[in-house]
Amino acid sequence: MRIVAALPLALVCSGCLHFHNGAMPGEPKDATYLEVEGTRVRYVDVGEGPPVVLLHGFASSIENWLTVMPKLVKDHRVIAIDLRGFGWTDRPVADYSPAAQAKLLKAVLDERKVNKVSIVAHSWGSSVALAFALEYPAQVDRLALYDAWVYDSQLPSMFHMARAKGLGEVLFGLFYSERYDERLTLGFYDPEIVSQALVDDVERAFDRPGTRAAALETVRGMRFEDMEGRYKSITAPTLLLWGREDLVTPVSVGEKLVRQLPNARLNVYPRCGHFPMLEAISESTRDLGTFLGGGQ
Repeated sequence: MRIVAALPLALVCSGCLHFHNGAMPGEPKDATYLEVEGTRVRYVDVGEGPPVVLLHGFASSIENWLTVMPKLVKDHRVIAIDLRGFGWTDRPVADYSPAAQAKLLKAVLDERKVNKVSIVAHSWGSSVALAFALEYPAQVDRLALYDAWVYDSQLPSMFHMARAKGLGEVLFGLFYSERYDERLTLGFYDPEIVSQALVDDVERAFDRPGTRAAALETVRGMRFEDMEGRYKSITAPTLLLWGREDLVTPVSVGEKLVRQLPNARLNVYPRCGHFPMLEAISESTRDLGTFLGGGQ
């Protein structure tokens, strides 16, 4: 009923979600940025060795990888970015599709003088990694995908509804930040991981200017049906890391993807939800390090 009541508002409010370029209140003082593809991109570039890129998931940021980076930086040059629309990166009027985000990543790597790279990605970030592998296959050494969000069948009905002009603005204007604590808890096997500090961090991220507009355009860019038939052409060695109890992207999605990718294997972690880098930190990070080092 609430959605129905809000529909007339869409006729006058379809442009009410505002985008944002430039600095935002509360930016980390030590953050570094690049201007590429019309977007001010926050990035981290640390360590030496074979380069590895870290891509976060939907409504997340570089901080998603804080548990993983100390392990990887011992043997690798680690580059992490806030993708367009998330973290401390701009929320411009732009294309937010996986292909466009992959182009953004390519521009960052070109600026940092990086050619061939391994890509580690989580959830929706996996669609960006796969888009990059499809567009720039010669630049991909290896892929490691955590609980990948890469199929049209994974999209909830609200995401399909949000493609409609006006209705999407209403849905995201009214409901994007509602019940975020409950949705966050859904991502974990152990709800105790969802601390009040984590909830507060997520709430502050939702409140950054341009976030709802960028999230909506990201959802509208999730046209996975245009990509998923091509996954079978990706030949880079690929490791899929999955939480057995993931309610966001069930293991069945990983089982489908490992069959489609010609050079992939699937590792499943028990008592773990959507974030193996947090709930299965020791096992998954060990497996990731071995894989990136050339092992199986």
